[in-house]
Amino acid sequence: MAVVVLITVSSQHIFAQVSEILPSYYGVKDALVAGDANAAAAKAGEFLKAINGVDMNKMPEKDHTAFMAIKDKLSFDARHISEKKEVGHQREHFASLSTNMMTLAKTVRLSEQPIYEDYCPMKKATWLTNDPAIKNPYYGSSMLTCGKVKTTLKP
Repeated sequence: MAVVVLITVSSQHIFAQVSEILPSYYGVKDALVAGDANAAAAKAGEFLKAINGVDMNKMPEKDHTAFMAIKDKLSFDARHISEKKEVGHQREHFASLSTNMMTLAKTVRLSEQPIYEDYCPMKKATWLTNDPAIKNPYYGSSMLTCGKVKTTLKP
């Protein structure tokens, strides 16, 4: 006699696995908006901890595959931001980090709130935010409101 065991994992449990990633990313973004290289480095360190703290064994295959495909790229950029205390260098890596975060956000539910993908035409780069008001992390106070909402991801 064969016994079949079905295991269901709630979407809330999956969300709990990745719930620290997006707030940590937002912390890096906010530090770059402020032009604070030390805070950006510290927040990037928190982001790395969040990425490395995800228990991929508890993720559904689709989310696991998406996360694994992007994890090293996210870690690479976050590590560079955390190790360098020069805001220009951090902003260069933030552009790549943001592109990869959007790739992840399109596949894995990272938030229970909308995620806004903003676009800076001067930098030709995007960033993610939880607020539709533009606060540009690439130019900080010199061009704080430069940009527009490009995409809105609903939870």
